Amino acid sequence: MQTATLNRESKHSDVAAGVRPAPPPPAMAKAKINSAELILFSTELSVMLDSGVILTDAIAAIAEQTKPGPFKYIITDIADRIASGESFSEALASYPGIFNSMFLSMVKASEASGQMPRMLEVLSGYLTADADTRKQVKGAMLYPLIMLLMAVAATGSLMFFVLPRFAKIYDAKGAELPKLTKMLVSFSTALGDVNIMAVVVTSMIFVYVFIHFFRQTQSGQKFFDWIKVHTPIFGTMFKDAVLTRSMRIMATMVNTGVSLLDALNVMKMSCENYYFRKLWTLTDAKIRDGYQFSEAILLSPDSHLIAPGIIQMLRAGEKSGKLAHVCDKVSLFYEKKLQNSIRTATALIEPLMIIIMGGVIGTIAIALLLPVFRISSVMAK
Repeated sequence: MQTATLNRESKHSDVAAGVRPAPPPPAMAKAKINSAELILFSTELSVMLDSGVILTDAIAAIAEQTKPGPFKYIITDIADRIASGESFSEALASYPGIFNSMFLSMVKASEASGQMPRMLEVLSGYLTADADTRKQVKGAMLYPLIMLLMAVAATGSLMFFVLPRFAKIYDAKGAELPKLTKMLVSFSTALGDVNIMAVVVTSMIFVYVFIHFFRQTQSGQKFFDWIKVHTPIFGTMFKDAVLTRSMRIMATMVNTGVSLLDALNVMKMSCENYYFRKLWTLTDAKIRDGYQFSEAILLSPDSHLIAPGIIQMLRAGEKSGKLAHVCDKVSLFYEKKLQNSIRTATALIEPLMIIIMGGVIGTIAIALLLPVFRISSVMAK
């Protein structure tokens, strides 16, 4: 206890003397937290600053009520860094794993404009909407995965526990199994063979490692991102999710005083798809050459990723000086479109998975019933 007290007193005396804290440990600098904690932090800080509480006191108060863990340490360290003379954005920049480029850019803009409470409120709304979008997409991907696991479990139980019993009965009587049943028994026997499974598992590991490293290359990124964009069912959903996030970032940042080019840079950095990154990169270059935002998008080879009607809306927003408002409307449009895409994907996947499961399990059921129909004649021998 005495050592901890002395450490705290030493730390606070350094802060009071104007000594800047040392860089955070690498593990903390790259730490990750869930979106709910970041949303709560932004919301509470916005409310406290709007109520007249000074920044260091507000962050210290939030740190006190945060449960012990990495985020408590990080908030406390940020408060100490601000007290030692760093700006809020500089303190946040020490933790890039938590506060991304968009968060930092908006904080810098609010420091210049003096509208930090409003900025944090807007940022909290963006983080909440973005978290909801991610949950919707993950939920849509989770459903087919669960159905697939159920199909594998049902198939495995039939092949490994039921089929072998019939095989033993027929072998004991010297009878021959039906061809379909014999094929499935051979398949289940192969799966139960240690040597064969060792080869299969080793091959799967090699394939996984190859895919993992291939995805790190530019060719691999282009290949897999092309599949994401052009997949019949999920492609539309994926594009809607990316555009919802991009337009939401644009609206949020421009509304809080961040320049269009800075907003585009953040959009580019936050986008994980190669083709959308390329779109925003070329758009950025064309704007620097003097083109308008909507014109720059049209000049990009990947402009087909954005519907012509959306580009017309952006052009109208530029002419009226309400680009941020239009981007906000576009993000809401794509959010609703994303919800429809998720519903459509789910509606298509459900019957498709039922057909696939029915076909697989039906084939196994027939293979099981064929020897059942003949079991009486076999047992009579």
